[in-house]
Amino acid sequence: MRRKPSRSLGGGGASAGDQSGASSSGSSEQQQWAHVEVLPQYALAEVGFLDEHIEKAFTLERARLLRGQSVQQVGPQGLLYVQQRELAATSPKDGSVSILGSDDATTCHIVVLRHTGNGATCLTHCDGSDTKAEVLLIMNAIKSFSDHAQCGRLEVHLVGGFSDDRQLSQKLTHQLLSEFDKQEEDIHLATLCVTELNDREENENHFPIIYGIAVNIKTAEIYRASFRDRGPEAELRAARALAGGPMISIYDAHTQLLRIGPYSWTPFPHVDFWLQQDDQHILENLSTSPLAEPPHFVEHIRSTLLFLKKNPSPMNTLFPGNRALLYKKNKDGLWEKISSPRSCK
Repeated sequence: MRRKPSRSLGGGGASAGDQSGASSSGSSEQQQWAHVEVLPQYALAEVGFLDEHIEKAFTLERARLLRGQSVQQVGPQGLLYVQQRELAATSPKDGSVSILGSDDATTCHIVVLRHTGNGATCLTHCDGSDTKAEVLLIMNAIKSFSDHAQCGRLEVHLVGGFSDDRQLSQKLTHQLLSEFDKQEEDIHLATLCVTELNDREENENHFPIIYGIAVNIKTAEIYRASFRDRGPEAELRAARALAGGPMISIYDAHTQLLRIGPYSWTPFPHVDFWLQQDDQHILENLSTSPLAEPPHFVEHIRSTLLFLKKNPSPMNTLFPGNRALLYKKNKDGLWEKISSPRSCK
């Protein structure tokens, strides 16, 4: 880990909604986090350069408070749900979307990056497929807001993962901390609730404590959440991810349009074979953490596989004329499909 005394991916004493920001300078790596015994050793390797004067324990206290919350059921009004390998960014100026959220994260991590000055917020569901490229997309999403340079600071919140046997969560935590640290901008670690810090043990098996979170764009509140409505086009979006699609941005905050596609994918290999398998076989072979998956996991995978089978060439069946599917919030705060112009490719 290279030393950067002039900037830090630092835990800070300011809340996610703090408008004041805090500068960082200084040194003394050896004393960092010495009093916080629960911080994982691999995370210590990534945050060991943090500035001495910042209150490091605050980052972990936020995680403790988050774990202790009850799960809130989030309704569809004003919600933009982010699926795996998707990101969405907006700001308090958005008159359509007021909540970003995602769930069903086992070894995956949900990342929230927020600028405390203009309130621009990006939420991402990362699975480790290409963390370096994904962090760049997250950074660029926040930079796309024209007033991003005003007073304030960038705060990152990392939530998800657990102590899984294959250590996939630990690997992703390490990657995310490392890639955010490499950015030129000052980024402050506001919440670290990942891997061992998001783990519970039951009958010698490990599970995540938090599977999903939401962030209120107006107030900056981050809270435990679950979602019944994962649309629009939930199956289509899930199919793109299962077929190996990369991380993409799905929302334009300036036009307040949710854009889906056009996507293409190759036929899913041996899809008929997988559809014939029993639940246990699917769970054991198509999950990174079979024992920790939510109850609807197998049903979700089956429906996604069936969608892929029915649509082996989505450009022909789902995106006629190579046009994206566009959605906008209506007056009731719900997604409504709108006409897609032929030039929207």
